[in-house]
Amino acid sequence: MIKFFKGVNQEMKRVAWPSVKENRHDTSVVVVTSVLFALFLGACDWALSSLIQLFL
Repeated sequence: MIKFFKGVNQEMKRVAWPSVKENRHDTSVVVVTSVLFALFLGACDWALSSLIQLFL
C-alpha cells in the first residue's frame, strides 16, 4: 500500500497543472457554450411547441 502511494506521489509531481488564467479561460468557454446551447434548445422547444399548438 505504501508503494502505491509513493507511486501516486511521484506521478502527481509530473502533472502539468493549468495556470489560474488557463482555468478561468476554460471555465468561461464552458459557461458561454452552455448558455448558448441552452438558448438554442429553448428556441427549438418554443418553436416546436408553437408549431404543435398551431395544429391542435
